[in-house]
Amino acid sequence: MTQSPWWILLLAGFGIGIGASFTGLGGGFFVVPLLLWYGFGGAQASGTSALAILIIVISSVVAHHRLGNIDYRMGLLIGVGGLVGAQLGAQWVSQVSVETYRRIFAVLLMGLAVYMLVKK
Repeated sequence: MTQSPWWILLLAGFGIGIGASFTGLGGGFFVVPLLLWYGFGGAQASGTSALAILIIVISSVVAHHRLGNIDYRMGLLIGVGGLVGAQLGAQWVSQVSVETYRRIFAVLLMGLAVYMLVKK
């Protein structure tokens, strides 16, 4: 795995925190490619990203709560469904190669990008 000074990772986290809070996407779309570049496998990149995102998301929730930007009912319902989905996703990612993981991740990001570009 590639190594970087701790301050570069903190600086990357700073930028990821801004992007995650601004977009509401959690930051995984930034963190996972960074970790893959560092040589992590798909499952390890996903798990490490989840930990980083947990910390980022807690901060983002606090900031958005202060600004009154949260629909708690909607967020909790989606989150409860995500509890089960997250368990399945963690199991599935452990069963795919890094190359397959990269392709699946890229297709999901491209699909999201196309959807956002064409949606009115």
